[in-house]
Amino acid sequence: MKKTILILLAMLLCINFCACGEATDWEGEGLSVVTTLFPAYDFARVIGGDRVQVTLIVPPGTELHSFEPTAKDMVRVQSADLFFYNGGESEAWVEQFLESGEKLRTLSMLDCVEALEEETKEGMQESAQEEEEDGPEYDEHVWTSPKNAILICEALCDALCELDPEGESTYRANLAAYTEELKALDESFREIVDKGRFQTVVFADRFPARYFVEEYGLEYFAAFPGCAEDTEPSAKTVSFLIDRVREQGLPAVFYIEFSNEKMADMICEDTGCEKLLFHSCHNISADELQNGASYLALMRQNCVSLKEALG
Repeated sequence: MKKTILILLAMLLCINFCACGEATDWEGEGLSVVTTLFPAYDFARVIGGDRVQVTLIVPPGTELHSFEPTAKDMVRVQSADLFFYNGGESEAWVEQFLESGEKLRTLSMLDCVEALEEETKEGMQESAQEEEEDGPEYDEHVWTSPKNAILICEALCDALCELDPEGESTYRANLAAYTEELKALDESFREIVDKGRFQTVVFADRFPARYFVEEYGLEYFAAFPGCAEDTEPSAKTVSFLIDRVREQGLPAVFYIEFSNEKMADMICEDTGCEKLLFHSCHNISADELQNGASYLALMRQNCVSLKEALG
């Protein structure tokens, strides 16, 4: 990855020299914000409103874990007034880019909240990938808690106000209105959990909802950690999850976006439960983007799924 970053930096210098205007998406008035993940993109659109042009560099339908920036992406980042990214191991290229000496105004979603360490739950299949960590690895899916989303948007609003003082009243008004919607979303989840017959969820997939279940006091079982590279479960993992579904009589299991759904299908076939989508919102499809998908809309769909899963 370090070699890749060096190559991209060299290409970036060439692009800046030869065609500096071609790789940026914003040549008009106002602020330019470049984002990596969809939640950051959507938050920036809402809080920034008409005063901000927002660019999403991770293409729709792409897994962040397999994303590698192009030289054009690097130019976009370098040209932005604010680079709004997630942080963590999946965006290691960002830290390497910043360590290369680039002077950018940045905001990391992971830095806006109290980060939780990644955990390997009972029955969860350990990753086959080699991990040599200098310190703890943090769960990166911070936005799955609406309370965290509020904190992230507050930090974003502060950054935009500092960059564009004339727009502060607009940014603050947008934040206030959006915060009310996020609080209403939070209350919806709490009501569903309070009224549910079950307090356990099973993810027949990666588990991107650590912050979500911690916020609402839910127990969980899952096949893989949230950022695992493995997606093919062992027979032992499938058997463990089947046993949990049967023991508790759970009516449904979750799969996540861009999943092949094979494991969910196996568990459903064996237990008679239903499979439901829990959208982590980390990215969306091209069709969803074109049709105006938003963090709030996707999380409201999760409300419907959660209500069914908890009975």
